[in-house]
Amino acid sequence: MNQALSQSQQQELMRDMENNQLKESLSLYNRVVDQCVRECVTSFKSKKLDSYEMPCVENCSAKLFSATARVGQRFAEIQAQKATQQQN
Repeated sequence: MNQALSQSQQQELMRDMENNQLKESLSLYNRVVDQCVRECVTSFKSKKLDSYEMPCVENCSAKLFSATARVGQRFAEIQAQKATQQQN
């Protein structure tokens, strides 16, 4: 953590970062639900997903979460490379 900040400022910064992470997680969840429902749900005649919709939603959400995780992993790798380059 930045030593120029007081302990209370550091705690506030950590809370803000945690809140932003939570908001981003909820936003991702909402985008996945929206996209997969649009792609997979054909009607709203029943409360339950039918035999086509259920596996479609499961596959769609798994694919999107996997892609998001991979993008996050690549971003972290690139950031680590940049940090190493700046130290040299």
